[in-house]
Amino acid sequence: MNLIASSLASIVSEENAVISWENIELSQQQPIQQAIFSPTPPNCIVYPRTQEQLAAVIAEANRNNWRVLPCGSGSKLGWGGLAKSVDIVVSTEHINQLIEHAVGDLTVTVEAGMKFAHLQAILAKSRQFLALDPTVPDLATIGGIVATADTGSLRQRYGSVRDQLLGITFVRADGQIAKAGGRVVKNVAGYDLMKLFTGSYGTLGIISQVTFRVYPLQETSASVVLTGTSEAISQAAATLRGSALTPTQADLLSTKLVSSLDLGTELGLIARFQSISESVKEQSNRLLEVGQKLGLNGTIYAAEDEANLWQRLQERMHSSGTESDITCKIGVLPTAAVEILTQVEVGLIHISSGLGFLQFEGQNQVLAVRELCQSHRGFLTILEAPISVKQKLDVWGYTGNALQVMRGIKVQFDGKNILSSGRFVGGI
Repeated sequence: MNLIASSLASIVSEENAVISWENIELSQQQPIQQAIFSPTPPNCIVYPRTQEQLAAVIAEANRNNWRVLPCGSGSKLGWGGLAKSVDIVVSTEHINQLIEHAVGDLTVTVEAGMKFAHLQAILAKSRQFLALDPTVPDLATIGGIVATADTGSLRQRYGSVRDQLLGITFVRADGQIAKAGGRVVKNVAGYDLMKLFTGSYGTLGIISQVTFRVYPLQETSASVVLTGTSEAISQAAATLRGSALTPTQADLLSTKLVSSLDLGTELGLIARFQSISESVKEQSNRLLEVGQKLGLNGTIYAAEDEANLWQRLQERMHSSGTESDITCKIGVLPTAAVEILTQVEVGLIHISSGLGFLQFEGQNQVLAVRELCQSHRGFLTILEAPISVKQKLDVWGYTGNALQVMRGIKVQFDGKNILSSGRFVGGI
């Protein structure tokens, strides 16, 4: 074992808690390699078992100026910019305990390494759930979801990660443990570091524990799918946004996405209603009528067919067909969503927020669509792409005026620039 690994093994003494690079399985090496730009690989990967061990590891890294790439299970390591010259990878995957589930208060506190699917299973026993819809839910950890602001379609009804996060504990770049917020819904104590850390890609500190608000599971669920011309779909989306209907999820789908799911031809609109049975039936039929008046084809999905549909939609939207595929996150004015989707083959955009995901088979179209998004007061960020593409293109495409402020915040939190260096906007 080399010097760095030996030093860390004295802190995290459990078996297989520190693994040298040459001993890491290829399946683990690949996502790490996709996240870094360096002539040499990281020295090792470290798996602390407790928050205190995590803090000691980061303190040691700070003393020795080792650059750290934090991660959970690594399912979203390929997102964002390329990290520079990583010395060690620190995984929170084994810091994964349930701290408190206050059923009556509708809150839950867990360690950052807990898998999203595991947390949902725990909450389901009390007929509750965490209202997020992240990519790769079976692998995604809670800390990784917060660090990448990975909300999904449920933001239509419940808002973003920031809206549901009540408290956070994190390890600073100097190894100190810090907290913000609390474990209750009405909490105004301290600075709102939850919003700052959400979507920070591990550049400000390593999240070790979070508190979320949770919601009761609904009695019934059904989804309406409308397909047809871009003009009619655009009008249906506008009608839905301006109506009294309350879908929990509502997305616009590109033509190729619709056909690949065997939902029909042309563009699509999918809306999910979850409530008591009477409400779900009434709202589904009303949206179906809207579609019929516009000449759209409509279908209602329920029970297993509906669950299957949403699972297939997520898998299709977040799976890469080839190594050259590029996945992007976009945000535009909701009224421009249909125009964007007519310019791409595979894409999904949330009806109310204008946020969504696009897939490209190569880099040629990325800049053109980014320019189109920016013309609609929006953005296009490259999430996953071959390293060669990320070296050529600006991953974030940021055009705002807050870069100096962001860099100042980075200096305050991580003056030595050891955490996820290069992954954020402007090379932060």
